[in-house]
Amino acid sequence: MFTVGSRTASRAVCTTNGSQLLRRSTLQALAASNRARLLSTETRASAGSKGSSGNNSNNEVLKSGAIATDLDPENKTVSIEHKSQRFNIGDAFTNDSEPIETTLHYDYLVYAVGATVNTFGIPGIYEHASFLKEANDATAVRQKLFNQIEASRLLPKDSEDRKRLLSFVVCGGGPTGVELAAEIKDYIFQDLCKFIPGIENEMSVTLIEAQHNVLSMFHPRLIEYTKDVFKQQGLNLQTDTMVKKIDDKNVYATYRHPNGKTEDVVIPYGTLVWAGGNAQRELTKKLASKIVEQQTARRGLLVDDYLRLDGGDQIYALGDCTFTQNPPTAQVAHQQGVFLAEHFNKQSKIEDLKYEIDSTTEEAKLNKLNQRLKRLEKKDKPFEYIHQGALAYIGSERAVADLSWGDWSTVALGGTMTFFFWRSAYVTMLLGIRNKIFVVSDWLKVAIFGRDCSQE
Repeated sequence: MFTVGSRTASRAVCTTNGSQLLRRSTLQALAASNRARLLSTETRASAGSKGSSGNNSNNEVLKSGAIATDLDPENKTVSIEHKSQRFNIGDAFTNDSEPIETTLHYDYLVYAVGATVNTFGIPGIYEHASFLKEANDATAVRQKLFNQIEASRLLPKDSEDRKRLLSFVVCGGGPTGVELAAEIKDYIFQDLCKFIPGIENEMSVTLIEAQHNVLSMFHPRLIEYTKDVFKQQGLNLQTDTMVKKIDDKNVYATYRHPNGKTEDVVIPYGTLVWAGGNAQRELTKKLASKIVEQQTARRGLLVDDYLRLDGGDQIYALGDCTFTQNPPTAQVAHQQGVFLAEHFNKQSKIEDLKYEIDSTTEEAKLNKLNQRLKRLEKKDKPFEYIHQGALAYIGSERAVADLSWGDWSTVALGGTMTFFFWRSAYVTMLLGIRNKIFVVSDWLKVAIFGRDCSQE
């Protein structure tokens, strides 16, 4: 078994997949990142039968750091390649060495590569905007921010170019855009101003959203609370503003007035981050083009109630690469990953039981085995998403929480205590004690010493 992807869904499958399945097969994960599909690995392996990817011995853990370039659902193969890479200021550069290419075979494929950034065909986004999908993207945004600050200090204070360079603009009013804008505002007022006195009076943060509200999936009371907090912080919130074009210095947009009239606006920027939604990867489009049932799927791969790919032989898909009635969030992907791992374990038990039934001739034992089989099959229910609520950080150690308790109650919270709840929930969702300790230690370090304001 192979999993393609390193996103939340893939990790949930790998970490949840327990002893029943893992005693019988080899699970090799090929993890594709958003931009270059650079493969890191989430791997679990097993004792048991040999995997179809080669001469796999018992208890062997297979780890592949490579790029998934193509999939062949008919022959059940995954084409991968490895390139030597180096990293610099958040971007990956490949050297001139020839890549190593190979083809791996699978019995079952778990496809969880996530999604890429949706630009909606707006000119200039890829050329001039940064994104926030990977850790490398965050490094690149940080570097751009510091470069613009350093460049602005060479210009007079009354210069329009200085004002533009010190303008940080975020496009997209979902949780990603809201949290990024809030964090940047905190960074300026809590830390950067200590190293560059007075910069808090010059720098501006603007959040642009095409709809009437940010965080549109939250309770209306929390939306208004978020707007109030942004106003107190001096964060420029521009809703009802649809981006039309971007060049190297300005965002060109159309603002819709409450009376329905529209007005063209120009928003200068020094650093621009686009957080406008998801689109499918090229690898996903390749896979869909090879399966008849998927060729009409435009917004994501189509799956059944057990996350099986429509038209795919032993292919399962989950997370942002699929199109379902559930929202494209990490919460959904995590639950799908846990479900799929448990589904595999149940199917493994069912197959073992069927084999035992076929090998049994004793009537009394056969009846017991058949009853047990019915119970197991009844337990293997379709995936059902349970919405546990939504959380977002909105700055100044405040957060909003829209929590659900079953179908009968919704709790809307906002404020400083909600911020601590948000952090607790975040740590709880991290995989592994080591990661939990590192994240909490980093928060403590920031609380005591402040954020790092060095350029490198």
